[in-house]
Amino acid sequence: MAATRSIQGKTWINAPVANMELRGTRNRRALTLVHTTAVVLLCAGAPAAAEPSIGQFELKTLESTPGGFEFQSQNAWSWKEPRRRIAGDADGAEFDENAAIRARHALELEMGFTKRLKMRVGVEFEKERLDEPETVHQANAFDDLELTELGAELIAVLVPRIGTGVGLGVVAELERPMDREEPNRVALGTVIEARSARWFLAATPLLVHAFGGDAPDGGRIDDKWDFAYAAQLAFSFSERWSLALEGYGTVERLGRTGHPSQAAVLFGDFNQHRLGPVLYYTHTFANRVAGESPGAELTSVSGERTGDAERATLAIGVGLLEGLNDDTADHTLKLSIEVDF
Repeated sequence: MAATRSIQGKTWINAPVANMELRGTRNRRALTLVHTTAVVLLCAGAPAAAEPSIGQFELKTLESTPGGFEFQSQNAWSWKEPRRRIAGDADGAEFDENAAIRARHALELEMGFTKRLKMRVGVEFEKERLDEPETVHQANAFDDLELTELGAELIAVLVPRIGTGVGLGVVAELERPMDREEPNRVALGTVIEARSARWFLAATPLLVHAFGGDAPDGGRIDDKWDFAYAAQLAFSFSERWSLALEGYGTVERLGRTGHPSQAAVLFGDFNQHRLGPVLYYTHTFANRVAGESPGAELTSVSGERTGDAERATLAIGVGLLEGLNDDTADHTLKLSIEVDF
């Protein structure tokens, strides 16, 4: 029997479509009837869901070259996403607000102002699950790939890392969705790097605050705080090849921050965690000014120049990140392309 909960005088039926085991033909037919006739009342002009903040699968770096530029293409494809949970009664249906993104492509340009300060601007395209499906049959359907977000960030280097040693910086990032009903997000955190011989360690813990957007009817904007992180432990086999173990995750809603929507009250918050290997290849081009052949290379995972700062470099990373809990897609393929010039 499906579990029920009473909220605001209503009895809701928790109905995760993929996980419910039905016993008997009568139950199967009844569930089919409910799925066919249930319509979401919130779909007409309702605000977008306050999903957990899932950032790009990338590490921030501390290298900042005055007048230098870096073009980045960060790409990810996920499959075997968690099935959406549904609750409904005679009036309609409610869907969980977990984030599910089947494809993501971010294009960014980074500019170095000084050795201690740099800035990045970019756009993001996503193929994400429908926020407001019209029926339960569309609960796990995905929208078309479209431009979803504009972003900008500043990184200030407090303690530079030159070669072996530890470096520290701070980062502030602003994300503005194209859909004005969705909340804006600001992320504040630190950038930590450490190198010892061929080993390299990096971590970026972040506090992410949601603000703005539209509030639900009779409700308040869910201005919650999330915790997000990116971490990497890498080993350089040579000047060109490195293998890294990377982890990315989000813990949604720290403490009692924000104002949970009715769906958040019904289903709770969602935490996502991923971990997996990423292989990096780095190629350093000859110095066009001096006409030299490449002698010093860039380490692929840290972005550290060990030779002539004028040389352009290309770094490509490919990896497979595995979901670590039921809220996360089982598999995510990561492809990063970075060009320093």
